[in-house]
Amino acid sequence: MLANKTVIISGASRGIGRATALLLAQNGANVVATARTAEDLKALEAEHTNIVGVAGDVANEADMVAVVKTALHRFGRLDVVINNAGYGIFKNVDEISVDEWDSLMATNVKGTFLLTKAALPTLKAQKSGHVVVVASDVAKRTFAGGSLYTASKYAQEAFMGALRKEVRPMGIKVSGVYTGLVDSHFHDKGHGHETSQNWLKEQDVAESMLFILSRPAHVVIDEFMVHPLEQEY
Repeated sequence: MLANKTVIISGASRGIGRATALLLAQNGANVVATARTAEDLKALEAEHTNIVGVAGDVANEADMVAVVKTALHRFGRLDVVINNAGYGIFKNVDEISVDEWDSLMATNVKGTFLLTKAALPTLKAQKSGHVVVVASDVAKRTFAGGSLYTASKYAQEAFMGALRKEVRPMGIKVSGVYTGLVDSHFHDKGHGHETSQNWLKEQDVAESMLFILSRPAHVVIDEFMVHPLEQEY
């Protein structure tokens, strides 16, 4: 289902984004991987000939327009946009600085908006395409110390909901991936810590996205919630 399709994925230099870029490339997709670190993208390119790295900041509109232009120039089409870039800050409200708030919202929320916005004219013109947002299960719940991060994920959830209503009549799919605990660099104890051995693996989330993207044209998975068995939800 993915043979010769072109996929853009943000936050692709490590973690879930990297695992997803490799898996989709292995399944025939042409992948345009973007992240801020050019060296990491070069290393990713070296792992599969179907991957093209484009360094850029998702919070910068010109960078995201350039990523879309690269996809169209190199492969002549655009089929899927995966908004994966994001990070977390976990503090009580009165401990969060204004700079921290602005920076996280710029990546997690503004970045989702800018990459999607840059891709939409192409997807609308061809009356097909798929926009995926890698959110979190905290797009649907809150916890103490998570005001900033959960606010960004609730914003992504609202953005997806409105976008879905706008573009579905044009044949464009919108899917949200809501993950629980993932054993990755994202958490303060780092990848592979003994406390996270039974959490989801990056590959688990990548395989979830492969499943979502490989459904027939008449099928859309609006929401995909995935947790490790040990995590209560």
